[in-house]
Amino acid sequence: MSDWFLTPLIPLQSLPWLQMSPLEITATIFGLWSVIAYVRESVWAWPSGLINVALYILLFWQARLYGDTGLQVVYVVLQIYGWWQWMHGGANRRELTITRTSPRQWLTLGAIAVLAYVPMGFLLERFTDTDVPWWDAAPTVSSLIAQWMISKKKLENWWVWIVTDLVYIPLYAYKHLYLTAGLYAVFLILCIMGVRSWTQSVRAGTSGSLSARPNCSAAARGASPPEPPGSATPSSSLEGL
Repeated sequence: MSDWFLTPLIPLQSLPWLQMSPLEITATIFGLWSVIAYVRESVWAWPSGLINVALYILLFWQARLYGDTGLQVVYVVLQIYGWWQWMHGGANRRELTITRTSPRQWLTLGAIAVLAYVPMGFLLERFTDTDVPWWDAAPTVSSLIAQWMISKKKLENWWVWIVTDLVYIPLYAYKHLYLTAGLYAVFLILCIMGVRSWTQSVRAGTSGSLSARPNCSAAARGASPPEPPGSATPSSSLEGL
């Protein structure tokens, strides 16, 4: 890859700390587009997300955030899995609808988080040169859980993402990834919008039906990508609510 794509740019000479590379700028654009599509239950979230995670693999490796680098590799698999789930994971292989996380699922996910955090932090501390092993490990684990939840269209995935974003924002600022920190601040707002939008869809019984889905905001309306042909199917009844 060309060096210019990885070289940080300083848009304002009076603010040398505000540096960003073309790689980070491109990854940020695709990341923002992906989350807006998630909020609106658009399957375009997944292909744009694939591009986003591929770019962040390079960015995080360069920043010595190895936990996040590994996370992006796992995301590649989860993006493909989630894409298929949203389109064919519902009843009779129809489009998946939003459901709530059961108490048993919460217990299982909580146990996985606790059991994964300690070895993750140890591996990063012992086998990498990162200076933030335990800080990096926490959102790495919670992101995997949140990503699985959004792949299964669990309403509460947004709350897990909110907690995760609150940890990531200062981490990325500390690593001088200011554009990415700003992106995650925007993600935080979009997560709050996601809670509201998905809750409305559940209450109205419109999950999986783009034509009936309420708009989140004027900004989201303007940025929403078109639905790919053949992806929309009639809404099925909600299960597990």
